[in-house]
Order: sequence, then structure tokens, then C-alpha cells
Amino acid sequence: MKEEMDVSKTLPFDLSTLEKLTQTFETPFHIYDEQAIRDNARRFLRAFDWIPFKQYFAVKATPNPYIMKILKEEGIGADCSSMAELVLADRVGLTGAEIVFSSNNTPADEYRKARELGVTINLDDISHIDFLDREAGLPELLSFRCNPGSCIRGKGNTIIGAPEEAKFGLTRDQIFQAYALAQKKGVERFGMHTMVVSNELDMENLVQTAQVMFDLAAELSHKLSICLEFINLGGGVGIPYHPEQQPVNLEKWAESVQRLYEKILLPLGMKNPTTLATECGRVITGPYGYLVSRVLHKKAIYKDYVGLDASMADLMRPGLYGAYHHITVLGKEEVPHDFCYDVTGGLCENNDKFATDRMLPPIEVGDLLVIHDTGAHGQAMGFNYNGKLRPKELLLKPDGSVQMIRRAETLEDLFATLDFKGV
Repeated sequence: MKEEMDVSKTLPFDLSTLEKLTQTFETPFHIYDEQAIRDNARRFLRAFDWIPFKQYFAVKATPNPYIMKILKEEGIGADCSSMAELVLADRVGLTGAEIVFSSNNTPADEYRKARELGVTINLDDISHIDFLDREAGLPELLSFRCNPGSCIRGKGNTIIGAPEEAKFGLTRDQIFQAYALAQKKGVERFGMHTMVVSNELDMENLVQTAQVMFDLAAELSHKLSICLEFINLGGGVGIPYHPEQQPVNLEKWAESVQRLYEKILLPLGMKNPTTLATECGRVITGPYGYLVSRVLHKKAIYKDYVGLDASMADLMRPGLYGAYHHITVLGKEEVPHDFCYDVTGGLCENNDKFATDRMLPPIEVGDLLVIHDTGAHGQAMGFNYNGKLRPKELLLKPDGSVQMIRRAETLEDLFATLDFKGV
């Protein structure tokens, strides 16, 4: 089945600009639009300016210190889920409450690092209370990740799945047990978190998450006299990968959350307003990153193939999920999209495809292709199968200059953990 015809998507550069850039930086590479990321971050924060609010960038989406520093300058913290992400946040200069550590199946050394940095720890399992206490000590402030199960209507999100099928979080019953146990152990300050969707464009599902969390917070207040200092609504806000899709209206989402907040939480009469938080990654940087690649070969057998110098090792999502990423053939934006191609990389795997049966303009060897929306979960999900080397990352500065913010891998990098002396 042929995919819908590609139509225009906005780019912050043209063919002439990129051709000049490739004289300095060989393809493939990921390039990020700094000004667009800053503008988007500011808009996101403005939407929630009616309440004490904190956005923690999901480091897993784009684990690059230059991107994290830009977001730090805009008032955004870090949501971390591993040792490496904690270290990245620390090296960028984020400290204490500017970092939330939400991991699962967590080893002791990561909890010890989190305690050393004084970050907010968000526990994913009730058994981790004793584990954290034994291995690193319980902090003054503790949060729990709730898996609301059947409280979330519908079949769930296509990436995370139905909440009951997801490995994350505590059940609703366990939540009450966990807070009571933490209280018994002397913890007096609490937060709460959830994350039940991923790449969600349906605003109603995002609003429903807030209602479930606010209702649960009210019940905790009545049953255990717990006044939550913060409620983290998680991330999962999607972006329009397809040209015909519409982005989530951030302002309308925030307004809907505000109405629920005023209806459910304000009547509790808490001394201080509960801070709201999110841990979005994709919606912050995703639309403002691009994978730029050059056509190496064309192949005509049972189908027509276009082979790029990039591969699934540089962008896993299409091969892993069958995810759609828009493709622009630079310089041919206005040419009719009358040719059907599979756009592929060079891995020895048949799912190494950026697009299948995609209608595009006629493509020739040497053309530059831009794969859109790789600003999150692009470079971050790279790998080295077949010994492929992950590409460089570039930053398009507001003044039009370009800075390399990660060099490309080399064979020396790939072989650095091998001991050839013993061969």
C-alpha cells in the first residue's frame, strides 16, 4: 500500500545553505534549530504560568549537553532515568530539585548517585522503598510513580500500551500502601508522578491523565493527610510527524488542566498551591531536529529503492515501530511526487528503511534528503550494528552559524573497548 504523497513541511534552511554546509560537515548528520527550540520552550512554560510549574526535559530524548544547556537557560530542568543521564544533568550545571530521577528496575549505584546529587527521586515500585532505604537512605522528599490501570479509559497508547500491560509504576492500591510506609519510615514531604502515554496527540487523553492524578491526590489528602508538594503529569505529548496531523494545542491543554486543578485541588484548602510538573521531551525538541543524508545508490528490482548514506543506526524509529518520518528532497519541493520508493540504509536488515512505498519526486544519486522530526529519539536511539558509526550532531545558531555539538564516531571509538593484544 502506497503512503500518502509527501507535501511541504517547513525547513529552517534551503538546498544552497545545506550544500555549503556539507563542504565542512559530511553527511549524514543531525542538525537542530536552536531558535525554534528556545521559542517552543518559552511557549510551553507560558501555557502553565497560572500555577507554580516546572518542566523537566526528558534527557533520553536528546542527551546532548548543548541542548540541555539551552533548555536550562530557558528555565527547564532534567528528567533522568539512568546513571549517564544523571551525570549529564550534573555536568550541565543542573542541581538538586532541578533534576527528577525516574527510573525502573534501578540498581543501587544509581540511587546512590541520585542521593549524592540531591535530586528528587521518583520510585517506580513499592519494594524500592526498602531497597532505597537500605542502599542509599531515604530522602526528605519522595515521589511515587502511579500506574492508574483501568482508571484510564480506552485501550491505551500504541507505544506504552494499556496501563495494565505496562511495566511502569505502582498500582492504585499500592500507592496508598507506599505513602503510608514512607510516612512510617519518617518521610514527611511527598510528590506524585505518572506516565501513561507516549507521542499522544489526543488532548483529551492528556487531560484525563490530569483528572486521574488530581482525584488521587484528593483521596490521599483525605485518607492519609498528605498534601502533595508536586504532581508530575509526565510527558508523552506527541508531535505531528505526518504533514496532515495537527499539534497539541498547548494553551488549550493547560486551560483544561487549570479548570480541573481549581475544581479538585483548590477545595482541599492546602496552605501552599501544589506545583505542577511535566517531563516532556519529544514535544520540546522533536520538530526542530533533522537528519540530513545524501543518496548513494538507486536500485531497481521488484521495487525501486533509494539508498542513503544514513541508516537505521542513525534513526531507529521507522524500523523499530514502522514510524512515519516526513522526507524532503531538497531542491525538488515543487516537483510532482510521482515516484514510489523505498528509502533505505545500508544495514544487513530488511527493516533498515526510512520509508516504504513513499511517493516522492524523482530522485538521483547525489541528492540531499532531509528526514524531519528527528530532534528527539533520533541520535539518542542510535546503535552500532554492522559496525555502523553514529553521525555528528550540529546546532543551527540564531545568527545562522552552525556549531558541531557532537563529532561523528570513529572506528577507534567503536574498538576502544576491545583488547586486540590478546587476539
